Amino acid sequence: MLKTCRRVCTLPRFSGIRTLNAAITQRHQHKAANATKDTMDKFDLPKRLQGSTPSVWNEYIALAMQYKPLNLGQGFPDDAAPDYVTNALADIAKDPNPLLHQYTRGNGHVRLVQALAKLYSGLIGRELNPLNDILITAGAYEALYSTIMGHVDNGDEVIIIEPFFDCYEPMVKMANGVPRFIPLKLREKEGPISSADWVLDEDELAKLFNEKTKMIILNTPHNPTGKVFHRKELEVIADLCRKWNVLCVSDEVYEWLVFDGVEHVRINTLPGMWERTITIGSAGKTFSVTGWKTGWAYGPHELIRNLQMVHQNSVYTCPTPLQEGVARSFELELERLDKPECYFHSLPRELQPKRDFMAKFLNEAGLRPTIPEGGYFMLADWTPLASKLNLDSETDKYKDYKFTKWMTKNMGLQGIPPSAFYSEPNKHLGEDFVRYCFIKKQENLNKAAELLKSWK
Repeated sequence: MLKTCRRVCTLPRFSGIRTLNAAITQRHQHKAANATKDTMDKFDLPKRLQGSTPSVWNEYIALAMQYKPLNLGQGFPDDAAPDYVTNALADIAKDPNPLLHQYTRGNGHVRLVQALAKLYSGLIGRELNPLNDILITAGAYEALYSTIMGHVDNGDEVIIIEPFFDCYEPMVKMANGVPRFIPLKLREKEGPISSADWVLDEDELAKLFNEKTKMIILNTPHNPTGKVFHRKELEVIADLCRKWNVLCVSDEVYEWLVFDGVEHVRINTLPGMWERTITIGSAGKTFSVTGWKTGWAYGPHELIRNLQMVHQNSVYTCPTPLQEGVARSFELELERLDKPECYFHSLPRELQPKRDFMAKFLNEAGLRPTIPEGGYFMLADWTPLASKLNLDSETDKYKDYKFTKWMTKNMGLQGIPPSAFYSEPNKHLGEDFVRYCFIKKQENLNKAAELLKSWK
């Protein structure tokens, strides 16, 4: 009886303990949730980065890995680089000089900056100081970053021509600058479209310049349109830069890739522009080794020193073997710069038939391509095919994302949506287009043509 009584009497006590434990657990969970929220708030993106989203490259590389399409989206060659370039790196790996595998000069391997100084001094008709006027960077990407971070201050306005390489806008915002956008507009015309038909409205451009304007970013030859800005167009930009004392950042990574006898004019050669221009180049684009991630910026030391300050406190120095390999490659090309076999001349000769072939098969499939005067990308208006497509399975906001994802999944052909290269208010301007890359093996271009032909 006593045992029963004790058992009965103790039940409410244990029930109360369970209730108390549940309350304590709930309280701890609430505190933990609040603590997690406080932690997440504290370690959220800084204000200067808020609004940033994963880049189109992250998204479309993942898409390519999942569906394994024929990838004409990303801008890299799928064929071998020149033998002398890759052999140079192999030779460096076996070189008995141990210093070729150690840190080199922070602002650029001496052999490389000397080669670049020799090249560009001849091209622009001005003697460059290799140690002061040139900075070697981790790709053209870092050259852009160091330029923008080194020159843009709080509230400075930066003019960006649309469509633009997608890092321009976030880099300006990271520097607490204010991006101001102006789109290239496609002239309405019958017949074939040239990249020269994408033009700036001169009055609209002039209205963007003011006392707050620190910089304009120019990309010529242009990605993704393939536009090569002609001398008269550059003179309009140069006049405004001189009038408003504005820095011009000239992204010229495709400087050698021009077609149809079009001239690539370097804006730093125009009157009064050397002292206000930083020019950016890329070994990846020049020698078809994008994975080497070696770039540079050159200009007057008074401008380059700002980049050097950013570079020394972030990247500091770039890989010695790669810089040595690029230097040896430039030295070889400098010996034959005016000869047809120079890679800077032979590559565009090799690419022009591929460009023409891509334009032909896109046109035959019903798209309307823009024939580029430079670079290795081609925009094409896909909307003539819209009536044949049901894109309801794709949930993206913009039509070009829907089209390119549908094509990747259903046709096995991947392109890039050009709205990724526009500011939010102007993304609609890119929705009717798709970007394809033609620096690919001919067999892969043939496969793309067959895919579109069979679909049609």
